[in-house]
Amino acid sequence: MTSLITTFLILFLTVCYLGVASRAFAPRDYNDALKKSILFFEGQRSGPLPRSQRLSWRGDSGLSDGSSYHVDLVGGYYDAGDNVKFGLPMAFTTTMLAWSVIEFGSSMHDQVSNAKDAVRWGADYLLKAAATPGTLYVQVGDPNLDHKCWERPEDMDTPRTVYKVSTQNPGSDVAAETAAALAAASIVFKDSDPSYSSKLLHTAIQVFDFADKYRGSYSDSLNSAVCPFYCSYSGYHDELLWGAAWIHKASGDPSYLSYIQSNGHILGADEDDFSFSWDDKKAGTKVLLAKDFLQERIGEFQEYKAHADNFICSFIPGANDYQAQYTPGGLLFKQSDSNLQYVTTTSFLLLAYAKYLGTNGDITSCGSTIITAKKLISVARQQVDYILGDNPEKMSYMVGFGNNYPLHIHHRGSSLPSVHEHPNRIGCNDGFQYLNSGSPNPNVLVGAILGGPDSGDRFSDDRNNYRQSEPATYINAPFVGAAAFFSAYNDRY
Repeated sequence: MTSLITTFLILFLTVCYLGVASRAFAPRDYNDALKKSILFFEGQRSGPLPRSQRLSWRGDSGLSDGSSYHVDLVGGYYDAGDNVKFGLPMAFTTTMLAWSVIEFGSSMHDQVSNAKDAVRWGADYLLKAAATPGTLYVQVGDPNLDHKCWERPEDMDTPRTVYKVSTQNPGSDVAAETAAALAAASIVFKDSDPSYSSKLLHTAIQVFDFADKYRGSYSDSLNSAVCPFYCSYSGYHDELLWGAAWIHKASGDPSYLSYIQSNGHILGADEDDFSFSWDDKKAGTKVLLAKDFLQERIGEFQEYKAHADNFICSFIPGANDYQAQYTPGGLLFKQSDSNLQYVTTTSFLLLAYAKYLGTNGDITSCGSTIITAKKLISVARQQVDYILGDNPEKMSYMVGFGNNYPLHIHHRGSSLPSVHEHPNRIGCNDGFQYLNSGSPNPNVLVGAILGGPDSGDRFSDDRNNYRQSEPATYINAPFVGAAAFFSAYNDRY
């Protein structure tokens, strides 16, 4: 009998151990991923680099951006693997970096200052872009000509054409997203740098008023300069509601609550959308406003919880409203082009919503299925772990994380010799030998999350395969918050 009990205990403890060991990553691994996901943004910097620059293979670039138009547009981020500064994805990146700090900054520990530096780098540029009343500068660089060259940002000699929206040629989408970014950033710096925070919020209000008063899509105003690269396919209504929500959050001004109540139904409050991206903000707005109901019990936002529930339920297998597609290996799959952008934004929203639910022990109802905060965390964790290497390919889609990650990423600065190693200029056409080379990128863009695998979990580590191998700032920005969450997660929900 004693022998039988002993055998049972050994089996029980073995199962328990395997259950714990089956988790692919420990908090220290997520902390490493957090550190690297923030470091990536230093590789995307435009302008004069500070002494604190840690990715030392990069150099100063774009030092005269805007000068031929008599405006200072030096700084900001290159969006992905090229050398263009696109305003819409840059503003969204800044918003999501700020939201990551707002929700999960307390879990970032020694990385919070680096995360705030990343927010400030984007916000500083957006302040410059919004410095002229009645005008918002929304892009630097001709994308059609830039994409015909394979050049380091330090060498680029393609036209640094400046594009703007104005009262005559409106861009409510990019302007309202810029307002959202500035307002969110103002919350990040409210305690540590109140004067800077005040400037951010004041500018956010001005830019939002411009976006709201002079309505129109920047895609219509700028045409081929932004399309098909970053067309505003969803229109501008979603950004107006998103921008108002962030200014309401940052300012506490009741007029923005009134704006949301009066205009919400016109601007998409009743519409359910099942993706969240640099283009479409509806789902993010629902989750952000649901926070006020879940944590503050502001009754005016109860309807947003219902729509946020619909979004959340769509990703939960077995739930009544489940409609998401997953690969055989368990990755959320939306599209073949840069799919991981949807994975990181969805993971962020799942974790933010789990936090809001956990405040007062609330739940999500998916028809007859009850979903707890812990379930949302589990779904998000599977996605984060997949990105970091727990997938059929055993490949980390974050460059520099783990022992097996892509070596041939679609990124000009990473694939060409560093300006410090090869100071002589590498011209527009001369760079293509490096694009087409089979050699690994000489400069490791640490922390870059790539577009990711296809619907069958397959990935081709090919520099020309930009759909899978190109990083982007808006892929990384929400992941910063997700990595921070798991670096400190202790099953408290």
